[in-house]
Parts: sequence; structure tokens; C-alpha cells
Amino acid sequence: MWALGERKHRTADDDENFTFLGKGVDFKGVVNFDGTVRIDGRLEGEIHTTGTLIVGEHAVIKGIVSAGVLVTSGKINGTVTAAEKVQILKPGILIGDVRTPVVSMEEGSHFHGMCDMGAHKWIEDQSPVQAVRDTNVHNIVAHRGKVRTQDL
Repeated sequence: MWALGERKHRTADDDENFTFLGKGVDFKGVVNFDGTVRIDGRLEGEIHTTGTLIVGEHAVIKGIVSAGVLVTSGKINGTVTAAEKVQILKPGILIGDVRTPVVSMEEGSHFHGMCDMGAHKWIEDQSPVQAVRDTNVHNIVAHRGKVRTQDL
């Protein structure tokens, strides 16, 4: 009864789901989560969340990872897609292809694979100045073999 005056105002963050797969848990299959997920066990298959995926130091994931934010200090072998960012912490190992706009790697972590950070957008969104420069490029192969004559 006295707690009514001291009740905290709840925010949307307080309502966020938190899922934990602890050490010793082995899971095979496809899992979908809402909110934040922490994995300290082993997962083989696919894991999807629009929230944050935290991979603990002793965790091992093999397969497809899709998250809003990925923070890993464990081992991941597979394809990773993160809408916001991928953060690899020491002693984390990530082997596979990564697609995300932001990557950060702590010293002592390891990454082996390809990383797509959306550079194709930079190429497609050329400035008008660059487009004009590109129209002034000449095809040298078409001119090969032609000799320019000069008046003597």
C-alpha cells in the first residue's frame, strides 16, 4: 500500500522480452525471438531477432544469424545479417559472411570472411559532378589502331 506512491513509471524498454539460452543448452533448428537474446550454449540452425543478440564467450553458433544488433564474444560460423551493427569482442571468433552497416572489432577478436557494409549505395548515389565526369570518359579500345594524321 505504501509502494503506490513510489511506483516507477514503466517505459517501452521495461516491456522488452529477454530470452536466455544458458551454458549446457544444445539446440538444433530455427528459432525466432522478439527483443534481446543471450546465448551461452550451442545452437545449430537459424536464429532470428529484430532486437539484440548477445553471444557469450562459451557459446557456439553454426548457421544463419539475423539480428538488429549482434554482440559476440563467442564462436559463430555462418552467415550474419545485422540491421544496425555487429560488434565482435575478445575472444570472439566470427567465420562467415557479414552484412551490416557498422562493424566493430575489439583487439584480440577474430574475423574471417566477407563483409558487406552497403558500399554499393555509394556507387549508385553518385554526385552530379561525378556523372558528368563519367560521360566524358572515352573508349580507348575503339580508338586503338587509329593513327592521327597531322599536317606537316
